[in-house]
Amino acid sequence: MSEGPGRRVHCALVTGPIDTAALLETVRTDASGAVTLFTGVVRDNRRGKRVERILYEAYGPMAEREMARIAEETRERWGLEGIAIVHRVGSLEVGEASVAVAVAAPHRRAAFEACAHALDRVKGSVPIWKKEQGEAGAGWVLEDDAPGSASAAFGREGEPDRGSGPEGS
Repeated sequence: MSEGPGRRVHCALVTGPIDTAALLETVRTDASGAVTLFTGVVRDNRRGKRVERILYEAYGPMAEREMARIAEETRERWGLEGIAIVHRVGSLEVGEASVAVAVAAPHRRAAFEACAHALDRVKGSVPIWKKEQGEAGAGWVLEDDAPGSASAAFGREGEPDRGSGPEGS
């Protein structure tokens, strides 16, 4: 974490459970009027198919640098007291947290907007890949199909390309 007056930034890739309470304390200051937390969890389905687990892989050094860049840019843009971005790697079961973004700001609007912005940027540009395992077999997920995501907004539909992933095969 980098700290200084008005500068509390923490970014990490972790292999164990994400401690969201610790993230909230990491970003909060006495000047914080709002602290928001987004926690993304593994859900049990995607496009109508059952999901049993997800394997997350990342290019560690590049992923952490990009998360730090996103955090700093977000902190500056919204005048945040603190921001933390943590993403888990490894095999995660349904219900486990895969990503968390915590933000502290003087006011709620900035906190909500900054939290959403940081998450969208992480999902769009950090080199982290996910491989779903479930009833349809196992396959790398190449696009975000959530409403409002870049992939959904541009109408990229269809099943994931089962032959691609972080190893480039």
